Amino acid sequence: MSRADLKAHIETIEKAYEFFLSYAALGAAAEEASKVGGQLREFLGRTNAALRALENDLPGLLATESLEPADAYRDVIGVTSADAAKAGAAVRLVLAQETISSQLIDNLNASTHLRALLTDLFLLDDVV
Repeated sequence: MSRADLKAHIETIEKAYEFFLSYAALGAAAEEASKVGGQLREFLGRTNAALRALENDLPGLLATESLEPADAYRDVIGVTSADAAKAGAAVRLVLAQETISSQLIDNLNASTHLRALLTDLFLLDDVV
């Protein structure tokens, strides 16, 4: 993974999170009741892909970008990869639902795993 890849994945996740916040505020009982239901699944799908990439490919950033001190970056990259896996599990659970209410998205937004990942990404974005 390159710095550019990392930045693209961060942007994907940040945009999706902003969309999720607005969807949660709609108060929709089901995605069919909302015109943005299709967009919701698109954002969830892109987020899932970005999370999978972070989970599987982020450790390669250390070698690709020759980050130093390697131990400090390795530790944070390991934590971020694990947080991406945990947040991804929650996103995939939401995606598996036939209908997705605003409350369900609100609960996803409140997930400590998603929030931890966002904080990890803000930190990595600043230092990489």
